[in-house]
Amino acid sequence: MAEIGAARSSAPLGRAEVVLDFTRSELFDRTFNEGMALVEETAAYLDGEGRRDSKLLSRAAALSYAAESMKLTTRLMQIASWLLVQRAVREGEMDPMAACEPRYRLKAREEQPGTLDAELPVALVELVLQTERLHERVLYLDRRMYLDDTPAPEANPVQSQLDRLKAAFGG
Repeated sequence: MAEIGAARSSAPLGRAEVVLDFTRSELFDRTFNEGMALVEETAAYLDGEGRRDSKLLSRAAALSYAAESMKLTTRLMQIASWLLVQRAVREGEMDPMAACEPRYRLKAREEQPGTLDAELPVALVELVLQTERLHERVLYLDRRMYLDDTPAPEANPVQSQLDRLKAAFGG
């Protein structure tokens, strides 16, 4: 562990170390738990109350419900898959560099967030919004961890100093 701290103070972290640091972090634990809880909550809703709700909708709203629930479950499965890859890295079941492969990366949403049908059940709308927010956060983490070829933001001098202090004091 001291070797990693020494490497941090003298050189930037390699991609594998960044991935490992994240997967061992409290942020990962919270994100993983939130993602899996949202999967369970969504499945319970769509299999129970959601079925009843959808039967009460007009034909047009029922089609909108079907489309939104399909997008919702697809997005959630992509998030869950990404989180499970990160957990596999943490558990030593997958090499951190393998997680960098494009097939394991989270894809940006192709559809733009739009307005949802006003007739959709509130519970479905809330799940859609929660999932969209989680997707944006996980996408941000993915891009930061795997260092996309997109221009990097300017270094934060305060964070740089905090990192140096952490390394100096074994944090």
